[in-house]
Order: sequence, then C-alpha cells, then structure tokens
Amino acid sequence: MKGALGRFFLKRLALSLLTLWLLSVVVFFGCQVLPGDPARAILGPLADPRAVAALNQKLGADRPPVEIYLSWVGGLLSGDMGQSYAYRSPVAPFIGSALVNSLKLAAMVFAIVVPIGIGAGVLAALRAGRPLDRVISVAGLSLTVIPEFVSSIALILVFAVILRWLPLSASWPPGSGPLVQIQHLILPALPLVIVLFGYIARMTRAGMVEALAADYTRTAVLKGLPWRTVLSRHVLRNALLPTITVIAAQMGYALGGLVVVESLFRYQGIGSLVLGAARAKDFAMLQAGILTVGAFFIVTTLAADLLTTLLDPRLRTGGRR
Repeated sequence: MKGALGRFFLKRLALSLLTLWLLSVVVFFGCQVLPGDPARAILGPLADPRAVAALNQKLGADRPPVEIYLSWVGGLLSGDMGQSYAYRSPVAPFIGSALVNSLKLAAMVFAIVVPIGIGAGVLAALRAGRPLDRVISVAGLSLTVIPEFVSSIALILVFAVILRWLPLSASWPPGSGPLVQIQHLILPALPLVIVLFGYIARMTRAGMVEALAADYTRTAVLKGLPWRTVLSRHVLRNALLPTITVIAAQMGYALGGLVVVESLFRYQGIGSLVLGAARAKDFAMLQAGILTVGAFFIVTTLAADLLTTLLDPRLRTGGRR
C-alpha cells in the first residue's frame, strides 16, 4: 500500500514539474511576442532610438530569446526572479508581498464558502427532489453566472455606501491587527463567495446522492448503525472526494482570477500586480507573477490528488477492493 502511494506521489510530482516547465516556456515566449520592449517602456515613447537600443543592450534584452530564457530559468532555480524594469529593483519582494495579500483574501473566501457550500450541498442531497433541494440548486446555478464586477458593485453600494457596515477599500491601515484586516477583507471576499458557492454546493450534492445510494450505505443502515454515524463515517467521507478536487481547483482561480475584485477594492494582490506589469511592459514582473500563480495552482492540485488518494482506499490499492 505504501509502495503504491509512493509511486503515485512520484508520478504526480514528475507530471507537476513537467507542467511547471511547460508553463514557464509558454509564459516566457508569450511575453516575448507582446508589443514593445523594456527600454521603450522605461524611457517613454519619445525617447531617442539610440538611447533605447543602448538601454536594451544594458538590460540584456537584445540577446536571443533562448539565451534570455535559459538565463531566466537559471535565476529562478537559484531564487532570483529578475529585476523589475518599472521599479528598478528585484521582483521577488513585490511578488512575495502580493502573494501574501492574495493568500489572505483567498483564505477569507474559502473560510466562508467551504462550510456554506458543503452544508448546502448536504442539505440538498438529504432533501433530493424536494423544494429545498430545488431552491439550493437553482440559487447555486444562478449565482455562478453573475460576473464579479456586477456583484462587487452591488455589494459596495449596499454594505459600504448605504449601510456603511464594511469598509469600502480592502487595504487596511499599516500596523492593523488581524480583526481589522478581516473586517477589510469580508466585502471583497463576498463576490468570489457568490461565484464559488454554486460549484461547491452542486459537487457536494452530486457526491452525496451517489454515496447515499451506494451498497456500503445500505449495508451500514442494515447493520443498525445510527444515522449520524452512517453519514459521518460512510457517506460524507466518500461524497466529499470529488469536492476536494473542485475546492483545490477553485483555490487556484481565487488566487489568480482576482484582477477585477482587486481593482475595484484597491487591493494590492497578485492579480493587480500582474495587470499592472502587463500595462507597464514590465516583463520580468509579468513572467514571475504568472508563473507564481501557475505554480500555486499546480501545488494545490497535487495536494488535492494526494489527499483524495489517502481518503479513498481503492486508489491506494490501485483500484482493487
């Protein structure tokens, strides 16, 4: 069993590293085809072409793309993300600060949506075909299609402008404690909660309905086990396996898909950093930001696969019962 789990882990790790390398290739050469160059972005559109060429040479931007890529990857492996053209300083501190901010917002989102989504999915499955099930299913599906900028504006008007219950900006004053930070993060977290609720609730409901109809559930009931024990030990453990994968995938989305939310709430996260880097043609910052989001998505997916394997005995034994 341990050997099978170890082999599975090594295979998934190798696939994750290959995916990360392919992502680095796509990100780097995708940035290379963007219009403009670093020196022109730094010196401005009216700069003398000779000055632009000299600065590109100084920055090393006139080298062949393959040589620049190898140098960039070598720097990443040694912990050097490069120099920001816009800020004239190392990229890593900006990426680290923005990543911490985005992780705080993502943690707030999932602290709210995971228990609510799983709870709603469980209730819908236990009342399958009844009015409560239909209400939860329709509400989850309807909320999923609401764009973040629409729900963000509506939430700002209600909770920040009219009721004044929550701060308008997600940026808290320097030196604020955890409670103040949480207060500032609630409002920007709600648009993402609205979008993600439907995915988690529907996946939980589907897993619960399948688990409730399974042979092991009927056997547990026939043995005379209390219904609460049947739900906790047999139904939920198997029903939540696909939900874990969905939550992991949505964590990657919550980290990298925050551009609209971060812009509306003036939050300095990884999404707004990547958007600003693209506008400024700051390729070093743009490449590092996108690769960081991709690496986080790969890590969360790998963690979800491992957790699913640990929870499902059939996967640990190669599908044999």
